[in-house]
Amino acid sequence: MSSPIPVDGAQHKRKRSRSPSPKNDGAPPTSRRRSYSPPSKEIVERPKVIDVDPQRRAERERQLAARVAAMELEKTDKPKDDKNKVYDAQAEFAKLLGSRSGGVYMPPARLRALQAAAASDKSSPEYQRISWDALRKSITGIVNRVNIVNIKQVVPELFSENLIRGRGLFARSVMKAQAASLPFTPVFAALVAIINTKLPQVGELVLTRLISQFRRSFKRNDKIVCHSTTTFIAHLVNQAVAHEIVALQIFMLLLEQPTDDSIEIAVGFMREVGAFLTENSPKGNTFVFERFRAVLNEGTISQRVQYMIEVLMQVRKDKFKDNPILPEGLDLVDEDEQITHQVQLEDELQVQEGLNIFKFDPDYLEKEEKYKSIKAEILGEDSDDESGSEEESSDDDEDEVAETKEGIEDRTETNLVNLRRIIYLTIMNALNYEEAVHKLLKVQIQEGQEIEMVNMIIECCSQERSYSTFYGLIGERFSKLNRVWTECFETAFGNYYTTIHRYETNRLRNIARFFGHLFATDSISWVVFECVKVNEDDTTSSSRIFIKIMMNEMMESMGLKTLGERFKDPEIKRGCEGMFPTDVPKNTRFAINYFTSIGLGIITEDMREFLKVCTIFLEKARVVLILYL
Repeated sequence: MSSPIPVDGAQHKRKRSRSPSPKNDGAPPTSRRRSYSPPSKEIVERPKVIDVDPQRRAERERQLAARVAAMELEKTDKPKDDKNKVYDAQAEFAKLLGSRSGGVYMPPARLRALQAAAASDKSSPEYQRISWDALRKSITGIVNRVNIVNIKQVVPELFSENLIRGRGLFARSVMKAQAASLPFTPVFAALVAIINTKLPQVGELVLTRLISQFRRSFKRNDKIVCHSTTTFIAHLVNQAVAHEIVALQIFMLLLEQPTDDSIEIAVGFMREVGAFLTENSPKGNTFVFERFRAVLNEGTISQRVQYMIEVLMQVRKDKFKDNPILPEGLDLVDEDEQITHQVQLEDELQVQEGLNIFKFDPDYLEKEEKYKSIKAEILGEDSDDESGSEEESSDDDEDEVAETKEGIEDRTETNLVNLRRIIYLTIMNALNYEEAVHKLLKVQIQEGQEIEMVNMIIECCSQERSYSTFYGLIGERFSKLNRVWTECFETAFGNYYTTIHRYETNRLRNIARFFGHLFATDSISWVVFECVKVNEDDTTSSSRIFIKIMMNEMMESMGLKTLGERFKDPEIKRGCEGMFPTDVPKNTRFAINYFTSIGLGIITEDMREFLKVCTIFLEKARVVLILYL
């Protein structure tokens, strides 16, 4: 319904009121505009935001302006006291250490500044936390790069760290590394055995944790962890760190209620530790194999596992030839120095998981000094010299350390082994001999190590199943590039001929054909035949086979006629006096028969003439003697 309309028909409207003007009453309104308040002296520009929607743009500009204002207020209210800055640095670094995985990213320069501020006091928790993290990273890095070649160099580096404080870290690192790479288990076991001789508490902790881990994984039916753990325990038994009783207890547990998985783990365990048990516990070893035979006769397991037991029986007949007690290069501990821990499977084990985490130690400095004395006793060094080398705080200290290191001589031949590895990989990866020579010339070798390059080329050639011209062309190219390489190959010929009896037949054949190629192409001088003496006393069966194969290779490349003409050259003839003897008729006759038997009778003409003259002379002498008598 519409609202009622007044009687007079007019609606009530609000009218604008005007202020009274006594002076100009009734005068027309002025044309002066309305005045605004003057602008403030400080103009604050409002940040602008580009947006299509005007309402949203206004709201975003308002929020942005509020944030900018808050930041300006924070800058004005920030204290400028240096003491507060140091305190904030320590607090921020403590917060950084307390956060998981290092917290948010921090620039390295700022992180170093925080570490310097927090580590001013070496007895503080912050400094101990820094040293703990450094100890953890160092131990993990050293354990991860150990192998058969560098284990002797790694052990002193490991002893230089505080293994008493970080024994939990070492145990965890070595167990993780072994589980990740099972083929290196003998290396890790040897490393633990070496450390166990000086710090037996470390070896006992590793063994205790391994047994505890085996018990947990066995209860959880974790086959992978059981296999890796038993492999590690087996090699610790081989290294005499663990007693053989724990191995027999593990066998009894695995074979008590046989399943496919338990038998498979037991077979792998016996492969690793069988040789040791055969030698040190024959009765226990016999009992375990009788149990294996009983399980095989019961037939409750799958055919695959039955076949594994049969293979294990054959391995036992072969006396574990593929699984020795101590692999080559890892017999590093004397039996008298080794400490054997008799930790059994049913014992109450002290795993000491608390050693894996950081804890504040009020006696930190005293224990560090105590370990320095222990380290000096183990490594045979002076603790003062060690502390001076570890704390290089100035340029003078660095210069002194450099001067002391100049007199150190590396007798481990680590650099030589690395050089040989590089040469071998370069040769194996080359597609042809030209690429191989090009890459080998780029290898950085020191003066006097050229012979190592030559020896590696010959060794690679000898390792092939059959001779490859690839290596002969490499040797030919090297010999024709520089006189230095020619002399190295000539020296190598004398060395290999002298020691040729040490090589098996296949390697001997490859080496002989290699040098035959070099002689046939005039890559090396024929004068080096002066080291060859063909007679009954100075030759062996190996050297005679070597000469035969080498001469046949030369004959195939040059031809029999050319070969005979080359040996008649006066200079070569002087160098081959021992090869074609004309001193004693007995030696001459032996050389003639030898070269004729290998199809090289043409090169024996001079010796035949000499033998004929000797025979005539002897006949004349005999006649004269008869007439005289």
